[in-house]
Amino acid sequence: MARSAILNVMVAAAAKAGRSLARDFGEVQNLQVSLKGPGDYVSQADKKAEDIIYSELSRARPGYGFLMEERGEVKGEDEQHRWIVDPLDGTTNFLHGIPLFAISIALERQGKIQAGLIYNPITDELYTAERGGGAFLNDRRLRVAARSRLADSVIGTGVPHLGRGHHGFYLVELRNVMAEVSGIRRMGSAALDLAYVAAGRMDGYWEDSLNAWDVAAGMLLIREAGGFCSTKEGKQDIFETGSIVAGNEAIHGALLKTIKKPVKTA
Repeated sequence: MARSAILNVMVAAAAKAGRSLARDFGEVQNLQVSLKGPGDYVSQADKKAEDIIYSELSRARPGYGFLMEERGEVKGEDEQHRWIVDPLDGTTNFLHGIPLFAISIALERQGKIQAGLIYNPITDELYTAERGGGAFLNDRRLRVAARSRLADSVIGTGVPHLGRGHHGFYLVELRNVMAEVSGIRRMGSAALDLAYVAAGRMDGYWEDSLNAWDVAAGMLLIREAGGFCSTKEGKQDIFETGSIVAGNEAIHGALLKTIKKPVKTA
């Protein structure tokens, strides 16, 4: 595939940050046996990756703003463009030595996502998309899965945990979906979940309590791979609500209906 200049800039930044995370991941695995644990080390790895991405993107496109997990919003002189960055999505996986985490970078222009990437430096899988140009995994064109029935589908989700999300509401949704699908997967990285939907590895996905940096690149990947994304209400204000439902047209629609059903009693 031929990448634009802006996507090449993003890929270079992700690759450099990925090398840093891969080195730190090896150290975290060694720290698992220590009494103190690797928590402080992981927070430094996260910040280091964000610093690398911030530096690389700022040098390549001075004046662009940022929305980043650690720094928050950084206003730029160019009010039309904003980078949306998660330097380490799947921090808990990273902390426990589980190689399912990713860097997520998206470029927003006048409120619309123009380019995005998701990169897992451990598997060296690079997912990229540009608005109107399709979605790719390591230069191979992606399409969402073609399954049309929930009964044949594997669906990804994010499970609320300590201090996050409404556990009662989620359990209702989970029970509804469990009764309809072939399997449910919880990977621990929203960015990778969305990338897997774009790649057809999972047929659909839903989650709440997300931030813009969790989903910005993944939304574009899915849409450029022929899929659909919305809130649980079927609207497009995903950044504002923090909820997302994704899949091909049939699965997306079926998931929207299923998660809202009353709970079936045994």
